[in-house]
Amino acid sequence: MNLPFFIAKRYLISKKSHNAINIISGVSVVGVCIGTMALVIILSAFNGLTALVKSLYSSFDPEISITQVQGRTFDPTTSAFQQLQKNQNIAYYNEVMEGNALFKFEEKQCIATIKGVSKSFRKMSSFDTLIIKGRFNIEQNNMVIGKGIANILQTGPAEQFRPISVYAPKRGNISSVNPEDEMNEMKAFTSGIFNINDDFNYKYIIMNIDKARQLLDYSNEVTSIELKLKPQADLEQVQAQLSATLGSNYAVKNREQQNEMLFKTMKSEKLWVFIILIFILIIATFNVIGSLTMLIIEKKKDIVVLNNLGADIKLIRSIFLLEGILITIIGAVLGLLLGLFICWLQIKFKLVTLAEGWLVDAYPIKIEGLDILLIICIVLLIGFLAAWYPVRLFTKKHLIQTM
Repeated sequence: MNLPFFIAKRYLISKKSHNAINIISGVSVVGVCIGTMALVIILSAFNGLTALVKSLYSSFDPEISITQVQGRTFDPTTSAFQQLQKNQNIAYYNEVMEGNALFKFEEKQCIATIKGVSKSFRKMSSFDTLIIKGRFNIEQNNMVIGKGIANILQTGPAEQFRPISVYAPKRGNISSVNPEDEMNEMKAFTSGIFNINDDFNYKYIIMNIDKARQLLDYSNEVTSIELKLKPQADLEQVQAQLSATLGSNYAVKNREQQNEMLFKTMKSEKLWVFIILIFILIIATFNVIGSLTMLIIEKKKDIVVLNNLGADIKLIRSIFLLEGILITIIGAVLGLLLGLFICWLQIKFKLVTLAEGWLVDAYPIKIEGLDILLIICIVLLIGFLAAWYPVRLFTKKHLIQTM
């Protein structure tokens, strides 16, 4: 058996002459355990929240979106887009026309964004899963509205015989004494209500693209093209290929690039929480420094004996360094197991629930192997540094004093 490890293990489990050393060693283990557990739970919670947001946005935002860099609308009937539709990596191709309009139901009104979509939108987005009332139907004059807009207008699928009046300004220079002559009007019925989050619920109304073009005064133009790729397709490769085909006049963005600020904010929040917890863990490992310092002081006679028996300072330092590392490993393993167990309990039994109105009934948790590996490496590194300093300082000091 390795001699330094054997002696370090004996020092760890044996009873010390001063009970305070046992207490500080126990506190050191508990401190590392709690710090590790907190890292596992909080990072897994951030992963779950990020996964939830991505799943919500994936039901509305496409895998790839194509927009024009200069200008609002463009013609999707050009040869480049006809060639794009034949791409073997594309599963669904959806033309979109967006524009603002005024919605009025009886005495209530609001301004919202119309999103006119083609028939493939329903299949490519799985939008049915977001419908909380009614059904997804955008045929003829039917439309699907956000939960927030439904609350403002006080309407829904039950109002089958009372349509919503939709107004949008006509394009071009129109001179008329009557303001109504400058507006396109359409009567539409609510077939369903969707619920994603407030950003979407109070902003969007989904309708047929032909009706949206008619209302917004366009013919065959689009504001964007939305694509869903086949499962085996490589997103980055296809995105680069489409960018090269369409040229610099068009922006080809994946889902994260479409919501760049949101995902950057979530990543930075996770990073800063991770850094704060690391600092807390560093403070907790000060107990390891205290424990090792007191142990070295107590075992100074043993240090002299080992030195007289031929043990050099390197071997003596290895003993106490392994003592500190063992404390860290025990705390890290316990914290890791406890953190994973609590995450499992949340996933299995949904201990922490969310308020009514959320799309999920419990706080989402997602355990990622890379996070676990990073936590283990960071905790062991902090534990090693916490043990290295007092061992190097005090073993040398006590050896010099006894010489």
